[in-house]
Amino acid sequence: MLKSRFTGQAGKMLRAAVRELRKFAYAPPIRRPQIGIVRRRPRVGVALGGGFARGLAHIGVLKVLVENKVAIDALAGTSIGGVVAAGLASGCTIEEMVAAARKTRWSSFARWTFPRLGFATNERLESFLLKTLPCRTFEQLKLPLAIVAADLTTGEAVIFREGDLMVPLRASCSFPGLFVPIEDGGRLLLDGAIVNSVPVSALSGMDLILAVHIRSNGLNRRPASLFDVVGESFRITQSLNESSWRDHCDLAIEPDLGDFRWDDFGRADELIAAGEVAARKALPALRHLLCERAAEPGCGPQKQVSAPYAQELTKAAGPGLTWPPPKTSP
Repeated sequence: MLKSRFTGQAGKMLRAAVRELRKFAYAPPIRRPQIGIVRRRPRVGVALGGGFARGLAHIGVLKVLVENKVAIDALAGTSIGGVVAAGLASGCTIEEMVAAARKTRWSSFARWTFPRLGFATNERLESFLLKTLPCRTFEQLKLPLAIVAADLTTGEAVIFREGDLMVPLRASCSFPGLFVPIEDGGRLLLDGAIVNSVPVSALSGMDLILAVHIRSNGLNRRPASLFDVVGESFRITQSLNESSWRDHCDLAIEPDLGDFRWDDFGRADELIAAGEVAARKALPALRHLLCERAAEPGCGPQKQVSAPYAQELTKAAGPGLTWPPPKTSP
């Protein structure tokens, strides 16, 4: 009798276990969000070259990047590129930068002086910057910034990343022969474009470097002044050293500025528009590069994201793009 009761209880337990097993086996699958593995967002550095008034096109390039939500992690600039980079790094909106550009004239930052080390001084540039930029030091900036100047004695690049912001900007904008060099720490400093026309080398730790080059097409006429001679000499030097930055950037944007003079500050809107056009043409290649770098092992630690996000990241490259183009032999 005891054996019969035990057998009956065991049978009940076995039947219950079978029922639970069937429930598990035939239950509908649990819908879970798909998980894909991608790398973190690539760190993007932007280097802005010189160009005097024509460098106002940099604002148009930055406008397109901001509008298309291309996150910028660091900036480097030389000459007017440094001024524009400082504007964005200090927290100025694109609208504020455009408004400042429209008001800029030669007298905003320069005055003629007795020609000893230069025909003009850019002392007024500091007053202009103090009124325009909300930051006074590198430490106050919202984004990391490097400003490049040239040491007249050694011929070396001098890269500023900390301390006062005004003196490095003045030094980086001291075009040789035109402006008096800036003395700082016992050094005489000139326009950084002499040694680094597009300062990509000043951007370290970036996964992707975007260079904005203000190309000069030359005078196409006989020089008519000392400034024409100096400017053309400068252009020749920069063209010979172009590989020093071009070989170390991932994408170069070069606005078409053939119709603009070096001192065309009164055409700010046109210059900014030219920068916008060039940047919009480069967007597909930039998106393609961002997708490539997001998938590279060297781009940073892995993190999990939902599959739909990973698909959007892939689609952003657009169809049929291969970038950068293969290098050809000279």
